[in-house]
Amino acid sequence: MAAIKTVLECIMERENNPKMIGSYVNLKTRMSAGDAHYAGELVEGAHIVTAWGDVGTELAIRLHGDESLFVGYSEVRFTAPVYAGDWMEYGGYIEKVGKTSLTCKFFAYKWMRDSKDENGNVINGSGAEMINPPEIAAYGTGTLMVKSELQRHEFADPDFVADAAAYREANGIK
Repeated sequence: MAAIKTVLECIMERENNPKMIGSYVNLKTRMSAGDAHYAGELVEGAHIVTAWGDVGTELAIRLHGDESLFVGYSEVRFTAPVYAGDWMEYGGYIEKVGKTSLTCKFFAYKWMRDSKDENGNVINGSGAEMINPPEIAAYGTGTLMVKSELQRHEFADPDFVADAAAYREANGIK
């Protein structure tokens, strides 16, 4: 089993990555009490995977002008617990493309959290603190696909389309 990646390794993987097709996309959100599923206000890992589905959808739209179908994950690693009150960033980028498929790298970071006293109560009822550096909560690799007849590149991001064309040419994908 491979070693768990550090937050620095994950950030460096996405910054100035020559394998990246297009650019890194992300969404940020705060985990609410309604997101907590387990005792101690713990949020289930499936919440991260669901958010990655939205990130993958944005990547597919930018590449093909279509929302895509998620085929599956080849890797998912949960590296830190997520709690109600945590502020999360879910992000990803396209690493490989085929004729209809795109393989994406996904990340989940904790950027802020509730500030709690020794009894576990949020300080002043609204206290919060930055997490610096951000904490990697999960990372993974997944594959999405868009049928050829559904691809609408005229509505896609030109940078993504150009990068994908260069990738296909360099890798002999017709």
